[in-house]
Amino acid sequence: MFSFVVRRLGFLKDIPLLAILFDSLMRLWMFIAKPELLHWIDDLEENVERMPGTTVGIHKYGGTAFNYSGKEFAHVHSNGLVDILLNKELKKSLMMDGKIKDHHLFKNSGWISFYLYNKQDVAYACYLLQKAYDRAREKQNSVFC
Repeated sequence: MFSFVVRRLGFLKDIPLLAILFDSLMRLWMFIAKPELLHWIDDLEENVERMPGTTVGIHKYGGTAFNYSGKEFAHVHSNGLVDILLNKELKKSLMMDGKIKDHHLFKNSGWISFYLYNKQDVAYACYLLQKAYDRAREKQNSVFC
């Protein structure tokens, strides 16, 4: 359903608060259908909050945004879809392993998509988030050099 909404009804995201409402309804459904997923998302949030210089907040299209120095490096939707910004080279090598997918919208970018299907996926998502965090820190540090 998420893919259908994003592909066919994506234009609705520009209506104020509609994407956040949709994600909230998705979260409610996950609370009923797959409550452990919400614990896994909490684990990701706690992991990111331990990274120096990060903030966690509401993503403009629903879900939770992960930022470093005010710039987004990842976000997670309430259905367990984690979108992470890597560089294109790392993205290409990780995609060859078959664990991640191209971002559901931004195909020719460094963005990737990864679904949380089970508890073991949380550890891999944390690994990917660490890579994205490291990239964001390096990029920020290179601006000041």
